[in-house]
Amino acid sequence: MTDNSQIAASAPSANPFMPEQMRIVRRSDLTSDVRFFQVRPVDMERALSLDYKPGQFMMVSLAGVGEAPFSISSTPSRPGMLEFCIRKVGRLTGELFKYKENSIIGVRGPYGNGFPLEKMIGKDILIVVGGLGVAPLRSLLLYILDNRDKFGKFYVLHGARTPAEMLFRKEFFEIKERDDLECFLTVDNDPTSQWPFNKGVVTDLFPKIKELDPGNTFATICGPPVMYKFVVAEFLKLGIPKHQILMTLERRMHCGIGKCGHCAIGSIYTCLDGPVFSYWDVLHMKDLI
Repeated sequence: MTDNSQIAASAPSANPFMPEQMRIVRRSDLTSDVRFFQVRPVDMERALSLDYKPGQFMMVSLAGVGEAPFSISSTPSRPGMLEFCIRKVGRLTGELFKYKENSIIGVRGPYGNGFPLEKMIGKDILIVVGGLGVAPLRSLLLYILDNRDKFGKFYVLHGARTPAEMLFRKEFFEIKERDDLECFLTVDNDPTSQWPFNKGVVTDLFPKIKELDPGNTFATICGPPVMYKFVVAEFLKLGIPKHQILMTLERRMHCGIGKCGHCAIGSIYTCLDGPVFSYWDVLHMKDLI
């Protein structure tokens, strides 16, 4: 592997395709094939000026390998770092997993629309995640926790196939102990027979939701494609308006700035108009899911 520690740091460039050099500060394994990365610009002053919205994504690049989009898992309410939750699935991620702490990677962005925080302020919030879907919604979750007084009732439903595959499991155990939200966890199967919470699919958790004002609620979902139809059906049963049901979707995003056309669906560009869409958007653009 190239000695990337010798790559010179650079400030953001006028060239939209030029990545900013960032240092891997910390990395840790969440599961056997998913790793948590914490990175920051080499220039500490630049690190404190990082700005983005929950739901946006970054293009991460490795010299001589390529680049790919990854959701931001950190929150702008905790400045100085960017965090990513990345699954090892191909050449780029395979090479990235070889990079150690203090290595330099390229990052450009943020891109996409993010969550409409200005509309969500003062509303009840329902977050439903499954599998790797926790990556983009963790940013929103942490933002709400850091600004808890700006939101109403708060429910979090998190599902995974097994306890070992639940991403940020320890973090969610701690969140579950808080008294300013309701957090429910479930797994499809428990090979260890030691899982202390619910067993079943994430939609089994919906009866636990009490005293939610549907018209005053924003509901969000991200997870495996198979879960969207069933979770959205539960949102609709609760009476949550279609335009207040939000989902994060990725569709072959390649350049991040609407130039390559890879993510286009008619006149919609996922990298510009998404990756956060309302269910109302999806109803009119069925190819989105």
